[in-house]
Amino acid sequence: MNIAKKILKIAAILLLVVGGYIGGNLIYGTLTDFKPEKEIKLSINGNANATPDSIFTFLNWNIGYAGLGKESDFFYDGGESVRMSEELTLKNLNGITKFIADNDSMDFILLQEVDSIAKRTYELNELGHLAKVLPNHAFSYAVNYNVRFVPVPYLNPMGKVYAGVASFSKYQPKEAIRYGFDANFSWPTSIYFLDRCFLLQRIPLKGGKEFIVINTHNSAYDATGELKAKELGFLRNFVVEEYNKGNYVVIGGDWNQCPPGFNPNMFSATIPEGYDAQNIEPDYFPEGWQWVYDTSYPTNRDLKKAYVKGETFTTLIDYYLVSPNLEVLEKQTINMDFEYSDHQPVYMKLKLK
Repeated sequence: MNIAKKILKIAAILLLVVGGYIGGNLIYGTLTDFKPEKEIKLSINGNANATPDSIFTFLNWNIGYAGLGKESDFFYDGGESVRMSEELTLKNLNGITKFIADNDSMDFILLQEVDSIAKRTYELNELGHLAKVLPNHAFSYAVNYNVRFVPVPYLNPMGKVYAGVASFSKYQPKEAIRYGFDANFSWPTSIYFLDRCFLLQRIPLKGGKEFIVINTHNSAYDATGELKAKELGFLRNFVVEEYNKGNYVVIGGDWNQCPPGFNPNMFSATIPEGYDAQNIEPDYFPEGWQWVYDTSYPTNRDLKKAYVKGETFTTLIDYYLVSPNLEVLEKQTINMDFEYSDHQPVYMKLKLK
């Protein structure tokens, strides 16, 4: 009887500790939840001196916060790892930074998953590293992941994350604005997930028109597609309005969806169980808008295990959408065999019609 009482007492204490940990984190997370305004004017850092012409080059890349190189798996996607070693993280960051430095001739560089300070990347200021190698670009940063403490996994929590999307331009923007997407997961998931947004740079052109450059990172882990549909609806209405004003519009980013008509398992025989493979509907944007992507190589890989060429599932979710008054001259997925990120860079060259 005494043994039974001791067991019950220990069980009760464990339940109280676990309940207190979970409850305390929910209260703390709710009280410190990042709730940005719908529209935030961003600071424009640096000075860009180039004069806009009629031809523009772009590089778009989700850098996977330098924590998702070829050696990585990730617990959110069915893997086990929360973060890689500091050595591997630095290897990835140095490789990413070198690639960006080698491509500093690009007029616009659009990056997603850029950490400013986070436990998962050993509090490395990735934005600072990237800005250093692009001294001739003006840049802005829109935070979309600001959580004081992510408590999962419970035995090895991800901790603090402060990250966002960064846009670099060789042309001085008139303004840079963060536009928040309304869609979000319900409480309490919303506390610990990204607050999705897009970053707009407005570049003045001769004749009074403007070149609108948008960097977007749309929702993942949305099996029903409800959040993605809401985000796309807001984005569509926004860019169509800009185009109707006579402006030129480019959207680049990690859409977390395949483009219209693209076969999600083009690069792999089968889609693994649990992988969220969705396509944007063909008629979601008006006629004349152009989806720009290169099917020579995939842009994203599965993270259940470390990357194995020819075995790991890969697909294409990183690309551009451009308005009808632009002509695409070149497009290329740059194959890096996912050395430094679970995404691959995508290049585009276009001109004003």
